[in-house]
Amino acid sequence: MFGWKKQKQSAGTRALPEHIAIIMDGNGRYAKQRNRPRVNGHYEGMQNVKRITRHASDIGIKYLTLYAFSTENWSRPKNEVSYLMKLPGDFLGAFLPELIEKNVKVVTIGNGDSLPGHTVKAVAEAVEKTRDNTGLTLVFALNYGGRDELVRGIREIAEEVSTGKLAIEDISQATVDRHLYTTHMPEPEMMIRTSGEYRLSNFLLWQSSYSELFFTDTFWPEFTADELDEMISQYQKRSRRFGGLDEEEV
Repeated sequence: MFGWKKQKQSAGTRALPEHIAIIMDGNGRYAKQRNRPRVNGHYEGMQNVKRITRHASDIGIKYLTLYAFSTENWSRPKNEVSYLMKLPGDFLGAFLPELIEKNVKVVTIGNGDSLPGHTVKAVAEAVEKTRDNTGLTLVFALNYGGRDELVRGIREIAEEVSTGKLAIEDISQATVDRHLYTTHMPEPEMMIRTSGEYRLSNFLLWQSSYSELFFTDTFWPEFTADELDEMISQYQKRSRRFGGLDEEEV
């Protein structure tokens, strides 16, 4: 481990990212390589959520957003979807006491209207019991889709315009930000995708416009704290110009 809390920021080296977002991909292929059912891969993936959450909390990350279930995942086999909907309750039932002890705050983003009642209940309990915690904010993206989020926000903005609460000429990027699920969070500095795929898959499309992207062939259940630390180290060495120039380039 790198011992981030003890490490001072040197010239040319950035501080820890405040917000890391992860597309947790490869659970099914992890299971297939071992001749196990796909749901076993999802189970092992959820165990790794515990490990990575612990580590992120320990090194001082402020926000960790995990793509748990997308709006497109409903097209998967019914038994797999049912298992995925059961996982949040199992995970939080076993892990919630430790999250509370570690001062972790649980929140969710996404459209909860289509989620089963037992999933909503389990998540709501975790959100309520950790709402006053001030450490790592663990964000589960459940029934989340970036395009769906933007459409939802556009409708809300259109409603404000139609009722006279907002003038068209006053619509800005800040207006859009206020109508996203993530309105009270910083944008992710790092976006990680596991399993060797190189796309965002409808995840935080607006928010990740200037995220530093990291890809690994490692399947999510095998993604380790050491690999995360190495990515953070790489992040700290990157130059984030946001369309501008470094001082030495001027």
